[in-house]
Amino acid sequence: MAKNIPSFICQNCGAVYGRWQGKCDSCSEWNTIAEEGAATQPRMPGRAPRKGRVFALEPLAGQAHEAPRLPSGLPELDRVTGGGFVRGSVLLMAGDPGIGKSTLLIQAAAALARTGHRAVYVSGEEAVAQVRLRAERLGLTDAAVELAAETAVEDIIATLSEGKTPRLVIIDSIQTMWTDAVESAPGTVTQVRASAQALIRFAKRSGAAAILVGHVTKDGQIAGPRVVEHMVDAVLSFEGDGAHQFRILRAVKNRFGPTDEIGVFEMTGAGLKEVPNPSELFISERDLGSPGTAVFAGIEGTRPLLVEIQALVAPTSLGTPRRAVVGWDQSRLSMVLAVLEAHCGIKLGGHDVYLNVAGGLRIQEPAADLAAAAALVSSLAGASLPREAVYFGEVSLSGAIRPVAQAAARLKEAAKLGFTRAFAPETAHGETGPDAGFAITAIDSLTELVAGIAVAGSRTRGPARIARQDG
Repeated sequence: MAKNIPSFICQNCGAVYGRWQGKCDSCSEWNTIAEEGAATQPRMPGRAPRKGRVFALEPLAGQAHEAPRLPSGLPELDRVTGGGFVRGSVLLMAGDPGIGKSTLLIQAAAALARTGHRAVYVSGEEAVAQVRLRAERLGLTDAAVELAAETAVEDIIATLSEGKTPRLVIIDSIQTMWTDAVESAPGTVTQVRASAQALIRFAKRSGAAAILVGHVTKDGQIAGPRVVEHMVDAVLSFEGDGAHQFRILRAVKNRFGPTDEIGVFEMTGAGLKEVPNPSELFISERDLGSPGTAVFAGIEGTRPLLVEIQALVAPTSLGTPRRAVVGWDQSRLSMVLAVLEAHCGIKLGGHDVYLNVAGGLRIQEPAADLAAAAALVSSLAGASLPREAVYFGEVSLSGAIRPVAQAAARLKEAAKLGFTRAFAPETAHGETGPDAGFAITAIDSLTELVAGIAVAGSRTRGPARIARQDG
């Protein structure tokens, strides 16, 4: 007879304890440890242990075949996944509530069903009628997508095993699933882990591609045990700001493709619309001639991307000045401010600093240092930057501008969108860039950039308002 041994598991990180305590020692979170019963079956006395099954071993050398892929019908989604869904693969998609995860997945299922493949959408949070209402609003009712509102994993697997094997199975969401294998409430660490393991086992056995939707915590991390992220083949993050219409699909982990690609979507009344040229949209409504704005020529995966960086430096009335940043790393902003004050003599201790990446995009590469510094100095000096120029380069702690990768792709994208000048590291001259009509201004140190902006500000608005330290 099974003996119920209670255990206490952290619902944030999955750490197991023998007794309850208020704070988790692993993740340092409070009030996240809950009691869950784990059933264990002791081995009967005198019964021999189970013998292992002998399986065949294969040599390391052999003919390697590329994993067969199934295009989803959405090129931006295929870009992030590496070319489409791999047979038997399991993807975990996470994002903030209301960001558009269900909308994107129902569109992908409809696009796949229109090509003659079987697609199944299982919702654990909404009724079938609610999913149909969304499909009607998106104009997808003509697609032969099979719907279900179910949370029992055993019933889902039994239903999917009947008839033709589905090519795509969407589980929305994994936190609502439960299995009879464990005695815990739905949404707990044990249930999420066991339900995900059962669904992954079905996908590997049948060859169906499965997408599991996951919730996120307040700080943007995927809720539930981190072991689920290791069990799946790919982890996709659907990002965006509710105040902007753009959504970014980013691959955090991908066993069958790159992890530095992004897909850009625009949220419209008819659902998510793919953005094949995001640079043109991100800078289409930029503030021309306004101080504190700089265009950054970045790279997301293999895609060059131009985005506007906005900065505002204003005198503060507080004892401790504010440092607010949206779309960029807070620590990176602090480093650039420290370099400006230490090596360029710019006093920012009495100013509030606000930095924003327009369009709701989040920049992760250090090549944005030069553009951010240019926007900050421009706002402080009240001098407008050249409207036909782009900026890219990494700022070191010594104030030098370090080279960045793929400078040629950045320059070509800037020239295609009408820009004629670039402020970049010295090594950008050696890259195969645009035509001869494109001017590249080499920046060796941050001091050169500050001096150039100060001179431009003195010509247009009188003496620059950059406060410098004595000496």
